[in-house]
Amino acid sequence: MDNNEFFQFSYSASQQEEIKKIRNKYLPAEEDKMKQLRKLDEGVTRKSSAVALAVGIIGTLLLGLGMACCLEWAEKLFIPGIIIGIIGIAAVAAAMPIYNFVTARERKKIAPEIIRLTDELLK
Repeated sequence: MDNNEFFQFSYSASQQEEIKKIRNKYLPAEEDKMKQLRKLDEGVTRKSSAVALAVGIIGTLLLGLGMACCLEWAEKLFIPGIIIGIIGIAAVAAAMPIYNFVTARERKKIAPEIIRLTDELLK
């Protein structure tokens, strides 16, 4: 009986890590639950910020237009300039309540998903 067969084992931690990194490049990307939770939470404030910024910028431009009408073309556009300026001030003042409203609405919309993910993470 010839026993020329033998078992050889070599272990290299760095080699194993490199193999895992290469393998992970080719696996389908799975988002872990914490990343998904963060993304959902950031999405709420991102949308609210965009809406509030748009309203605030438009209000600021209207206020500037109203001021220009009052200062530069006072003989013809003084009263319309005051009205346009007041509309601009109202839009700038409404930006923060709009932000709060959109944030509350979006949080209400995604609340079930957030609760489900947090329950899974806390268990």
